[in-house]
Amino acid sequence: QVQLVESGGGSVQAGGSLRLSCAASGYMYSRNYMGWFRQAPGKQREGVAVFYFGSGQSYYGDSVKGRFSISRDNAKTTLYLQMNSLEPEDTAMYYCAATDVIYGDPFMAGDYNYWGQGTQVTVSS
Repeated sequence: QVQLVESGGGSVQAGGSLRLSCAASGYMYSRNYMGWFRQAPGKQREGVAVFYFGSGQSYYGDSVKGRFSISRDNAKTTLYLQMNSLEPEDTAMYYCAATDVIYGDPFMAGDYNYWGQGTQVTVSS
C-alpha cells in the first residue's frame, strides 16, 4: 500500500511560481514511476510530469515543457513539482500519482494505482 499526500498549492498571479510537494509512504517498489497530473473543471485529467526512479528520466507534457520541473529526494519519499511562469491555463487540481509499471505512455492515468487527494492551484491573470 502506498500513501500520497500533496501540499504546496495556492493562488498566484500569472508569471508567478509555486512548488508542489508529494510525500510518499508505504511499499516503495510500488512507486517506480511517480508523477503529477492535473484536472480542471470540465476537462479530462492531464499528465503534467512523470519521474522514473529506475533511470532518473523525466517526462513532461507539452503544455508545461520549459516551465515546470519535476524532482525527488534521494530517499524516494518526496516528489516535487516546481512550476514557473504560471499561466491562467495552469489552474487545476493537481494530483500526485504512483505506480510500479507503465505500459508505454507515461501519462496514461489508468496505469497509476495510487493517487493523492489533490492540491488546488489557481492562477489569476
